[in-house]
This record gives sequence, structure tokens and C-alpha cells, in this order.
Amino acid sequence: MTTVARLVLGVSLFVAGAIKIGAPAVSVQAVKAYQLLPDTMATVVGHGLPIVEIIVGILLVLGLLTRPSAVVGGVLMVAFIVGISSAWARGLRIDCGCFGGGGTVGADQDPGYIWELLRDAGYLLCAAWIIYRPPGRFAMDSALGLSGSRDPDTAGDEDDEDGSDTD
Repeated sequence: MTTVARLVLGVSLFVAGAIKIGAPAVSVQAVKAYQLLPDTMATVVGHGLPIVEIIVGILLVLGLLTRPSAVVGGVLMVAFIVGISSAWARGLRIDCGCFGGGGTVGADQDPGYIWELLRDAGYLLCAAWIIYRPPGRFAMDSALGLSGSRDPDTAGDEDDEDGSDTD
């Protein structure tokens, strides 16, 4: 299940970043459309976000630095949920710019905020699952011995060298 969650979140982030990286001006326009950041900061975020999405996506697909990558992915999803919710609450009619595009939508177009929020909530659940569970046998973390044990069934059951319980 963790492998599926890693792939869903990782591929989605990678694709979103890859679509935006070739059109930085459109990415900046999408960030500015939310009207949450000063122009200078929106420009930095618009240029940097695709790079972060691509890197985190690749790390999740590979299962390398899985938990830290899932934390970053989860933080991104929370930021996206807050941004979309804020735009909706303030009556802005914008394209989220999540997978390219961005900016104001026409009066006859539905911004689709509810579907974007549900999608991002699903991605957030994937991130939470990845953070909580071990990365799985198909993760590079596991192959490299970087995964550590976070199995709730075995946590606290480890013994010291002398056989005494570590609790």
C-alpha cells in the first residue's frame, strides 16, 4: 500500500512540476492569481515550486528519503488546500495552476474548487500514509537500509544486547 501511495503522490508531483518547469511565466502567473503573496515572493515561489515538485516526485517514486519527501509533499498539499480554499472563500475565480495554466477563469467557467480540494486531500492522505508506514520493500530506502522500523506492531518491542526490554 505504501508503494502505491508513494507512486500516486510522486508521479503526480513530478508531472505537475514537469508541466510547469517549461513555462515559468505561467507558473508565476498562477501563484500570483491567488493574491496571497507579495509579487516578489510569488515570483520566487512560481519559479521554485516546479523544481521542488520534480525533486520530491522523483524521490518518492524511487523511495529515497521517503519520509522527508512525504513530509515536504504533505506540506505542499496543505499549502495548496489553504490556497484553493482561500481563493474560493474570497470569491476569486481562478484556475489553480496545479498542472499548468493558471490565472483568472471566465465567468462561464467553473473553477472546480471542490474537485481540486478533494484531489489534494487524497494526496495529503497518501503523504500521511507514507510518513506513518515503512517505505516498503520496493523503496531504495529499504534496499539501502535507510528505512528504520516504524511498524506500530513492533515499536517498543526491541531488546538491548543483554536481552532486557528497551522500554
